[in-house]
Amino acid sequence: MKTKLLVIGLDAVNGSLIRQWASEGVLPNFAALMDGGRTATIHGVDGFFTGSTWPSVLTGTSPARHGIHYLLQLVPGSYRFARPHEAEYIRAPMFWEALSKAGKRSAILDVPLAKLDPDVCGIQTVEWGGHDCIFGFQTSPTDLRADILSHHGRHPVPSDCDKTERTLDGFREFVETLIRGIEAKAALTRDLLLRESWDLLFQVFTETHCVGHQCWHLHDTAHPAHDHEIATVIGDPVQRVYQAIDKAIGDLVEAAGNVPVLVVCPHGMSHSIGTPLLLPQVLSRLGVSVPLPEPPPRPPGPEDIARAVGRRLPGPVKSVIKRLLERPISPGSFGVPTLDVDTTSSRCFVVPNGLMVSGIRLNLAGREPDGIVQPGAEADALCDELARDLLEIQDDRTQAPLVRRVLRTAHLYEGPNLDCLPDLLIEWNDSTAVGTTALNAGTDSRLRASSAKIGTVEVVNRYGRTGEHRVEGLLIASGPGIRDRGEEHTISIFDVAPTIAAALGVRLTTAEGREMSSMIPTAA
Repeated sequence: MKTKLLVIGLDAVNGSLIRQWASEGVLPNFAALMDGGRTATIHGVDGFFTGSTWPSVLTGTSPARHGIHYLLQLVPGSYRFARPHEAEYIRAPMFWEALSKAGKRSAILDVPLAKLDPDVCGIQTVEWGGHDCIFGFQTSPTDLRADILSHHGRHPVPSDCDKTERTLDGFREFVETLIRGIEAKAALTRDLLLRESWDLLFQVFTETHCVGHQCWHLHDTAHPAHDHEIATVIGDPVQRVYQAIDKAIGDLVEAAGNVPVLVVCPHGMSHSIGTPLLLPQVLSRLGVSVPLPEPPPRPPGPEDIARAVGRRLPGPVKSVIKRLLERPISPGSFGVPTLDVDTTSSRCFVVPNGLMVSGIRLNLAGREPDGIVQPGAEADALCDELARDLLEIQDDRTQAPLVRRVLRTAHLYEGPNLDCLPDLLIEWNDSTAVGTTALNAGTDSRLRASSAKIGTVEVVNRYGRTGEHRVEGLLIASGPGIRDRGEEHTISIFDVAPTIAAALGVRLTTAEGREMSSMIPTAA
């Protein structure tokens, strides 16, 4: 007996780079899988591909069904944000629940944002090594945790990669740690493959996610924050991590034997753009969102005293303190935000939704506590007005439109949890990378935009991340049972779960996606 289906997930991988480097011989194991099977481009979740990607992979449903659009969401009936796992989490069944009911034995390993399922038929690990760690390291059965720690230790990559020191030594250690993390995860997976037979073994590598966020500028020579000196010393961090993944894939395919393999890369990665930072100012200038008044001056406190003392310090000491105070910020460093608008007079407001597509929620009467926009014609008119105004804004750096598309969530999706989501989705033009004050002396870190209605707004980007998500992913199916060869058309992210289930002879009736017959190995 041997494992019937091996699924390897790669978090936030640039599919174009995988294809390019495979064709150039840089990623030989990827190339072998592609040459012996089929590939498809995965189109992610329109408007929500950052926070909802993995919930959509695991359930085969949209955010309007599973209820997750980001890792910070409004608590229903309030203006308070919370992390969704602290309340009811993903509201649609995971695909392995259907496998368990069918008696299929699975090993579900480090799948991002997946809650521990004590009833899984087989085993599960949660966040032994992960990028977005919200639950902590847990296993089912519970004694598996001690077994992993005893044989493999703790995963070497910290859960918060934003703490990377942005220096030569910091980036070098960061990349080497990611590679050690890939090797450790491959060793654990190989151990489990050789220890027992599985109907499904599903392991996800998230180290690709980390390197994309933190090191894209070292890969992309045209990036405003590119540092040629560091890149010359440590090489291309993205390529090095992808090569470590390639080796891990080769090792796991060999350990599994001649079995069907699916490599699932549900969303991508490229340069960061920074323009969402302008949106609160834009809505204020349009008169649809009213910021809270500035708090009254406070009496001098310890910080003021420290600044006064600092002004008397020698120049070199001042420089050190200044660098510490100007350390870059990142999305995870804010904690849970507050809604800094006057809810009694704002017609809409910004809600967290990632850094490529922004979310706007209407202050809707009957839904929000202080709602002032009436559902129906008034809400529709406001959405139309916002779309027109946003599409007229120009990026002063390029003279191109700042916004690519404005989408109505209700026109994209339907489901019982539609009201958990933003009402409008602002898809930003991503043609131009932004610099950051954290790197390269802040080159091109200032963003300016203008239109007849808003005048000019500007902001300085202090985010330390230089790479950000993209909606496109990649699916590779290879091994015995793949009936055809060649390139596949683009498929939906909602098709992944029913395709995995169908490969094991199980019909996933709860999914919105469809089974991709040409990508299904005859493993059952």
